[in-house]
Amino acid sequence: MMTSPKIKKVEAFQVDLPLREGIYKWSGGKSVSVFDSTVVAVHTDAGVTGYGEVCPLGPAYLAAYAPGVRAGLAVLAPSLIGVDPTALSAVNDRMDFSLRGHPYVKSAIDIACWDILGKLAGLPLVTLLGGRYGESFPLYRAISQEDPAEMARKVSSYRSEGYTKFQLKVGGDPDSDIVRIQEVAKVLAAGDVLVADANTGWSQHQALRVVDAVRNVDVYVEQPCASYHECLTVRRNTRRPFILDEVIDSLSMVVEGIKDQAMDVVNLKISKVGGLTKARQLRDLCVALGIALTIEDSWGGDITTAAIAHMAHSTPPNYLFSSTDFNSYVTVSIADGAPQRNGGFLAASTLPGLGIEPKWDVLGAPVLSIS
Repeated sequence: MMTSPKIKKVEAFQVDLPLREGIYKWSGGKSVSVFDSTVVAVHTDAGVTGYGEVCPLGPAYLAAYAPGVRAGLAVLAPSLIGVDPTALSAVNDRMDFSLRGHPYVKSAIDIACWDILGKLAGLPLVTLLGGRYGESFPLYRAISQEDPAEMARKVSSYRSEGYTKFQLKVGGDPDSDIVRIQEVAKVLAAGDVLVADANTGWSQHQALRVVDAVRNVDVYVEQPCASYHECLTVRRNTRRPFILDEVIDSLSMVVEGIKDQAMDVVNLKISKVGGLTKARQLRDLCVALGIALTIEDSWGGDITTAAIAHMAHSTPPNYLFSSTDFNSYVTVSIADGAPQRNGGFLAASTLPGLGIEPKWDVLGAPVLSIS
């Protein structure tokens, strides 16, 4: 009888990921120039190591911040020593017992355990997560909040690189946002998809103004307000297709949203729900109930991009609204074997597990090591 592997050591590495465009701006005047990412290595007594990554979008986006990842890992890691990393539900139960909430802290560990499972099984995660659909899947490009003409210029530029899906960062002054949406819509080609993502930035009355002003524009409206009930009010007062993101953080919220007919698309961020195990549950529920998804995360580099790719590529195409390739936004590569964009498309690795190997000369020495 084969002996189950056991976790013997957990390490964490901190790495800075500067943006290629220099700065990324979204609602409320928030911005980030360098992302603080944490890479986790979960070592086993079977000689197999799994890797994960978690990278919050600064400290003022979700209830998550980069130093909190490392602090939380120091709490979680001791409780995982001796646990079978391939028993994914048991690992998640242990993490939830040891640390209440803080799903983003748990995400990288969960991803690393999936990586171990794939390596031991000799299968890529895309297979374990449901199976690969087609050769690749479509990406969107996020357009940082700028003046309307600059955002339209960037959309045109990224269209020439093969993208056909664009997520405009709005959620600022409603009058400026109306112009942003209208100006960008003018440069789109037939078949292009436009999303106006407010990232919770509008109050309810502002959102109602915007959706009324762009009622004749072919645009998706994403997360206009901070609360679910504000978003639901806006949803009920527009005929534009509607996406919920920040408020969708659990299966129960998906169930409530479906009951209320609150959305057409869910933006599923892996670390927001605690990793691939819970993201898969949420993904499969949405697919079963006819809700499309954007598969992504808060941010990250090569390892996060690999995890996103496996989840997205195993999602039925009719329900995969879009996905993203965060490693193309940053200047530092942290792993070999990560998927690379081909035009506006990405493909998951065919190698076992995530299919990546960290670049140790980039990651340097661990900032946390618990065994």
